[in-house]
Amino acid sequence: MKIMKCVQQQYVSAPIITNLMENFRMMLNDCIRLGVKENISSMKQLSLKCYPYLKRYNVLSYYKLCAISRASGILKNYHNFIRKGKKVKVPYVFKPQLVTCYGFKIKDGKLLLPSKVGECVEIPLNSYVRMVLAVSDLKVRSITLTPDKLSLSIAKEIEPIKPETVVGVDCNLANVTTASINNKPVRYDLSKIVSIKSRYKNVKSHMKRNDIRVRKKVFRKYGKLEKNKAEWILHNVSKNLVDQAKQDKSAIVMENLNGIRKLYRRGNGQGCYYRGLMNSWMFREFQRQVEYKAKWEGLPVHYVNPKNTSAKCSRCGHKMLSKENRKQTCTKCKFHIDRDVNASLNLMKRGMRFVPVALQSEGMIAESVSGNPHTRLK
Repeated sequence: MKIMKCVQQQYVSAPIITNLMENFRMMLNDCIRLGVKENISSMKQLSLKCYPYLKRYNVLSYYKLCAISRASGILKNYHNFIRKGKKVKVPYVFKPQLVTCYGFKIKDGKLLLPSKVGECVEIPLNSYVRMVLAVSDLKVRSITLTPDKLSLSIAKEIEPIKPETVVGVDCNLANVTTASINNKPVRYDLSKIVSIKSRYKNVKSHMKRNDIRVRKKVFRKYGKLEKNKAEWILHNVSKNLVDQAKQDKSAIVMENLNGIRKLYRRGNGQGCYYRGLMNSWMFREFQRQVEYKAKWEGLPVHYVNPKNTSAKCSRCGHKMLSKENRKQTCTKCKFHIDRDVNASLNLMKRGMRFVPVALQSEGMIAESVSGNPHTRLK
């Protein structure tokens, strides 16, 4: 099975690279414009229409082909939105970029990027990227350049791990709770992310200057700092979670939270502060990190319906009665448990159908040949 991921680093753009990125952006917009005009999105048809038109650009054919390929993907998404009846603007690329999967080489810790026939531009790679690429079975499939960032898409062949158990992952605003058969429930604290977002929101609220350009610049600066700090915490938590799952050979089961943002819109009877707090919840970023890290290690990741995972008892399945401090008590069996642990146990049980393992309580009763109705099938 082939697995891919991306590694990134900061770099200083040279004038020749800046010129290449601007030409690539213009070619990409020309391809999108022709694709919208002719109502086409397939790679073959777009190549036939656009390639003669791109001859006016004095760049290598590598970049023309990659611009057509990238435009094809953008147009397919655009046409899918139109087909679903959504109102979308015609795509337009504002940010300079350069994408290629041809011609580049990595040699002596440097990226050699072709600029003209027989000429290359050298971009030094940092220590982290060199360490990642030092693994012998990795291959760099493509590169993406923006004005300040270099991204390398790498791939490797991996043998999928056959899971022996399941771990349920309940993602909340201030914590992530996991539960499995073999280990005790584990809680990862994310309250620092909530405080980071609250602090930067307060900082940005004091920006009162009546100049939209300055406000955008300041908001972009603090927004980037906020995002970097929050994602660093999520990366640590997701790495520890995946490492433990790999050690236990566990399949990872998470909640399918698509559409949850609709619950926190204006007019739903909620306060502005509460809506802002819940809409800043980075659940999808956390799930994305867990998913790509798990697949890189050969672990399967599954999503299940989150309905009633916190409302039903993980022991008997009856309704839970909420208490103080996120504690719950079952109305039938009087089982007392933490709300988040209960949800992660329910997720673990729902994920059992994806792996060839089962709980002991799931044994079946059937009649044997001798007629004994208490014979247990294993």
